[in-house]
Formats: sequence, C-alpha cells, structure tokens
Amino acid sequence: MRPLASAGTLTAAVAAAMIFAPAAHANPPGDNGTVKIHDAKTGEELRKNEPHVCTFYLDAFGFDGGQNVDWRIAAWAPTAAVKGEIVKSGSLKLDADGHGRTPDQTLPDGHYKLYWNFDGEHGKAKQKVFWTDCSGEKPGEEKPGEEKPGEEKPGEEKPGEKPTPSGSTPGTDTSTPATPTGTPGSSAPADATPSASTSSPAAAEPTSDDHAEGDLAETGTGAPVALLSAAAAALVAAGAYLALRRRKAAQH
Repeated sequence: MRPLASAGTLTAAVAAAMIFAPAAHANPPGDNGTVKIHDAKTGEELRKNEPHVCTFYLDAFGFDGGQNVDWRIAAWAPTAAVKGEIVKSGSLKLDADGHGRTPDQTLPDGHYKLYWNFDGEHGKAKQKVFWTDCSGEKPGEEKPGEEKPGEEKPGEEKPGEKPTPSGSTPGTDTSTPATPTGTPGSSAPADATPSASTSSPAAAEPTSDDHAEGDLAETGTGAPVALLSAAAAALVAAGAYLALRRRKAAQH
C-alpha cells in the first residue's frame, strides 16, 4: 500500500506542477496589466480602448501593485511631420490594485503611438495607436462642401470654353440657319432656269385629235375667227362694188 500511496502522491504533485507552471510562466511579475486610451468623458471603470478621441487620458488596469510607469507618445504616419518624434511624455505610480490614470491630455489632430514602460517588465513596452480629432470628423472623411481635386463646380467656365448664352442649352446652335431658296430636296441651284431650247410636251405641234378636243374658236393658223370673217365680208363688199361700177360703165 505504501508504494501505491507514494506513487499517487508523486503523480498528484507532478500534475499540479504541470497545471500551474504555464500560468506562472505566462504572467511573471511585472508583465501583467493593460493600458487603454480613453476619451476625457469616459469613466475609469470602462476597460474598452477608444482609438478616436479629442481630449483623452491613459487608463491602466491589472498591473502589479505600486509599479512605476514611464510613458511617451510619438507622432505617427500618415500625419506625422517626423515619424516617431516624441510629442508628449510623463510618469505615473499605480495604486495597490495596479490601477492608475494620467491627467487629461490634448494633442493636435493627427495619428499617434503610445509607448508604456513600467518597473519589472520582461518584454517590450506596451503600445497603442490612436487618433486625435477634435473636429468631429473621422480621418480621411470628406468635409461638407469641400471641393475634390479636379472637380468642376456647377456653372464654372472651363479654360478655353466660351460662355453659354443665357436661356440657351449648352451645345445647341442658337443661330438661325439660312433658308434655302431652291426647291426642297433639289440639288440644283435655286436660280437655275430650264433652257429655252428644251422641248416640252405642251409646246409640241397639235394633232388632229388635239383639234377635235381643243378650243373650236381657233384654226390651224391660230388666227381669230371674227377677224377672218370681217376680212371675208370686206372682200365680198369690195367685189360687189366693183361689179356694180362695171355694170354702170357698160350702160353708158
């Protein structure tokens, strides 16, 4: 029984060592805790990071009690004139519960990176990146009414472009087109007159059928009937007069 009890005790000790060893290795003294960026209006009890702030403070949780902290903030891309330039720094002593906060801080609008160093740390400094923006707009957000590069304003005249007359539609020719004097659809000039030598059906010599269907007051010569009748009557009268004189002359 003793060998079995000794074996059981040894097994339990080894199991306990295996269980607690990783925890002890993962959280060595000095490397505990976390730091958050908080807006000045956010309470210290909130353990949520806020990467977009205006006035802000640094809030530490879960560190070893009484640790001393040194922190610094560097300007960061893409807004930094010199990337990594330290723009603000300070120190802080945490309370017995490993909690502490800095006074409220302000920085020009831009992108920054926090480095948080403390006593007893075995690794790198804890780090956080964040934006300060007191305009109420997210970085890269277009401002209302802001003109985009290359964007044309309504009614703006382009270089070299003639202004459009008032009341006319852009691209529409407002001039009145010249009215052609010729017949629509004809390619010949308007003042072109048919040649006199060109024969037409109306000028053709009439046929017998034309006489039958035409005006009965015309003869083949085209002389009026009344004129011919008058001439004939005059000839008849002249003949009668001559015959009468000749008969009187024969009586004497």
